[in-house]
Amino acid sequence: MSLTPVLRAATLAVALAFGAAADAKTLRWSSQGDILTMDPHAQNEGLNNTVSDHIYEPLVTRGKDLKIEACLATAWKATGATTMQFKLRPNVKFHDGAPFTADDVVFSIERALAPTSNFSPYMQGITGARKIDEQTVEIATKGPNPVLLPQLTEVRMMSRAWATKHNVLRPQDFKNKEETFAARNANGTGPYVLKSREADVKTVLVLNSNWWGKMEGNVNEIVYQPIKQDGTRLAALLSGEVDFVLDPPPQDIPRLKKDAKIKVIEGNENRTIFYGFDQWRDELQYSSVKGKNPFKDRRVREAFQLALDVNALKTQVMRGLSIPTAVMFAPQVAGYDKSLDVPVKPDRERARKLLAEAGYPQGFEVTLDCPNNRYINDEKLCQATAAMLAQVNVKVRLNAMPRATYFAKIQKFDTSFYMLGWGVPTFDSLYALQSLLHTVGQGGDGNFNLGKYSSPKVDAAIDALKTETDMARRAALAKEALSIHKAEVGHIPLHHQVIPWAMRANVSAVHRADNRLTVKWVRVN
Repeated sequence: MSLTPVLRAATLAVALAFGAAADAKTLRWSSQGDILTMDPHAQNEGLNNTVSDHIYEPLVTRGKDLKIEACLATAWKATGATTMQFKLRPNVKFHDGAPFTADDVVFSIERALAPTSNFSPYMQGITGARKIDEQTVEIATKGPNPVLLPQLTEVRMMSRAWATKHNVLRPQDFKNKEETFAARNANGTGPYVLKSREADVKTVLVLNSNWWGKMEGNVNEIVYQPIKQDGTRLAALLSGEVDFVLDPPPQDIPRLKKDAKIKVIEGNENRTIFYGFDQWRDELQYSSVKGKNPFKDRRVREAFQLALDVNALKTQVMRGLSIPTAVMFAPQVAGYDKSLDVPVKPDRERARKLLAEAGYPQGFEVTLDCPNNRYINDEKLCQATAAMLAQVNVKVRLNAMPRATYFAKIQKFDTSFYMLGWGVPTFDSLYALQSLLHTVGQGGDGNFNLGKYSSPKVDAAIDALKTETDMARRAALAKEALSIHKAEVGHIPLHHQVIPWAMRANVSAVHRADNRLTVKWVRVN
């Protein structure tokens, strides 16, 4: 494949910088699914954001300890109750050689606010940005915003001139399968430059020798290759065809730990896996029930929850690599309350009784939409769920599909019963509560509330959380929203993911709870 226009300017410099450096290495890594898009504002999805982080950069970022650090901004200060000023890093250039300026920041903030952006949770409360001078920008919010800096860690900066030249002034409309130049090409300020992109085959990044930052690792080329089948992906690691696997199968972890050629690092991820229901249509779409929607009845939702055994899913499907939960976000998130996190014990006799009381004594049929290459053992979890629900006379038709097809489908609310996993990059409860529990609306409200769960009391608590600065009050508001949601069985939480990384023994990497591989810290010996 020929080099992209942005890459040509960087290729010679990279070659000169690494031509004689024996320490320069290629990192070949894999996971079960591919990157969805190269547009940094089109899809708020874990793997996508991981790759974007290597090409595009935000004003502030997170370090190895997940604390917020300077990135394209070197300093910031509140200039009022609803404004914050950022001093930009000088002498930063985009991959095409253009200087990074305040105009690019204003453009990027406006772009991320566009209706086609999938980043509305990170833009919560932000009304816009204005240029003070070439190296200073002020960001304005509707009211006090206690999580503005955590939000901005996920808002990546683009070149206004490049976006104008290639007609990508607004984000790609991913859910409607729009194709744009930014979906397959990139031009950031980050440590790596996009060299080539073959969807579902291979994506190659090379070192940006003009990067302003310090490269702690020794990787000058990144080759990402999606390999859907667990066995094939693992075989590639064992043979040395790939160096790093983001999602090794849980059942193979004990074997990998005994192999001297392999290193395994593990820890719980800041991501919760759950099921959601269509609670808004008058007639359920993909179901044997006609003329009404059983999921509008709390008794039906509770029956589904009582049919599931989250501890059995942990032992039998996840092989111990999960933390069963009853809440919608992980313990690392500010606002987590341990007293609420008591998983419901299965009670299938009561589940059948509730279904009968709701008017479904013989159960009913429903389709479960499920990804088959996004979360750890996602399709297997859905298969086990179908078997458990069968014991209460609910017949589940499993509709498993690749992540690219899956997210485009469910983001259009085209689902009756679905699986989703939700990480919290801001490490604050507002991000999860607003995205998943708030009534669908504007400014990020309910942007992934795909079953349109709605509770005025939950909305009120979340709306108060948006501007509340007192940490104790924030915790109380989060608990209030979660308590109501739990009582109403708005969703069925399954577990917090435990993420093991598997790599060749000569690879060193920093494992964080956000499950992001940061290659600038990776060494291949």
